[in-house]
Amino acid sequence: MNNPYAAIGFIGLGSMGEPMALNLAKAGLPLVVWNRSQKKCERVAALGAAVARNPDEVFRRCEVVIVMLVDGSALDDVLARNERGFNDRVCGRILINMATTAPEYSKALEADVIAAGGRYVEAPVSGSRKPAEAGQLIGMLAGENESIDAVRSLLEPMCSDVVSCGHVPNALLMKLSVNLFLTALVAGLAEAVHFASRQKLDLSNLFAVLDAGPLASDVSRMKGGKLLADDFTVQASIRNVLKNVQLISSAARAAGAASPVLDVCLALFAEADDLGHADSDMIAVIRAIERRTSALDSPD
Repeated sequence: MNNPYAAIGFIGLGSMGEPMALNLAKAGLPLVVWNRSQKKCERVAALGAAVARNPDEVFRRCEVVIVMLVDGSALDDVLARNERGFNDRVCGRILINMATTAPEYSKALEADVIAAGGRYVEAPVSGSRKPAEAGQLIGMLAGENESIDAVRSLLEPMCSDVVSCGHVPNALLMKLSVNLFLTALVAGLAEAVHFASRQKLDLSNLFAVLDAGPLASDVSRMKGGKLLADDFTVQASIRNVLKNVQLISSAARAAGAASPVLDVCLALFAEADDLGHADSDMIAVIRAIERRTSALDSPD
């Protein structure tokens, strides 16, 4: 691919960040990576990426820096925001924020980056670890048109499609809109499986019917297979989904938008978290549904 940059920084090699960085390295892009746990850098380094000693080195060596971190607090720490070093890190650079943060946080960060002489692009993605590994994420971009044009090609190795959403924080608001539907879809699938199980139906037949009809989707097939196998191995964890649902709920309240389905999902995913499934796949929400059934069975 055509790449105008001598070095591209990538900070945050977690469950999503690592496969994303691997796809960039496989595409031949000159990466400089950093992660709090250095062991997570090994696979990317094996493909030729340079491993920085600290975030400051990433910014010193790179004109464009991608950050894929867990939340705004982690991002502030890496950027040395609210410290004198912040201006030095972002001035003259393009910061691509791929983390899912509160929209108002992203808007404020954009203002700070621009005030410091840098450029900012909001670039959250839709998809879990499997699509990340396959380079099949859906990217959403927001920011100034010139900045978006400067980095759009960098998302190609990670994403099967990229959609421009306008000004910050519209990309994050789009991501939250998509995640609202995904969360409701998975919660509904889990409840359907629980209902069918209580009726003593053959669950393989349930999914045969789903797969043969208009309700079939990659989500129903992927999550349905995990439900059949009682496989809670993480693709998107209850912890991360709950964080996303909380962000969506806050954004809905700020917009004065009713969110009745979301409110039910928030309660269910919070219950799954309370039951100890924070680090299980989001289909573990079925455990919260099962507990509610148990309460009906034993009202005392």
